[in-house]
Amino acid sequence: MPLQESGEMYLETLYILSQRSANVRSIDVGEYMGYSKPSVSRAIGLLKKSGYVRTDESGCLRLTEAGEEKARSVYERHTVLTELFVNLGVDAKTAADDACRIEHHISDQTFEAVKAHMKKYGAERHP
Repeated sequence: MPLQESGEMYLETLYILSQRSANVRSIDVGEYMGYSKPSVSRAIGLLKKSGYVRTDESGCLRLTEAGEEKARSVYERHTVLTELFVNLGVDAKTAADDACRIEHHISDQTFEAVKAHMKKYGAERHP
């Protein structure tokens, strides 16, 4: 089932938070994203229904295999695009903000070309 941009953002947030702590709760997601408890609850419910997230026996959120795969993909897009923009001379905050918007819309073909370019030229920093 294709995810909307907001669903991808929630998965990416769960992935980031799960790298920092083994126990991620809905309240942690809400605090990180700046969203209300009802908004987070609704989104997590939809992600559970779609098979991307589950709740463990202690009430913590866990990405399913499909959820982790999608979250890693979105996070990779974010980090690679941010690095590209910084290499082009964009300040880090603007680069991250722009990458966040683009990561949800860039085609697989274009992203693979960006990754190939970064692999070939990524070490070169442009002031």
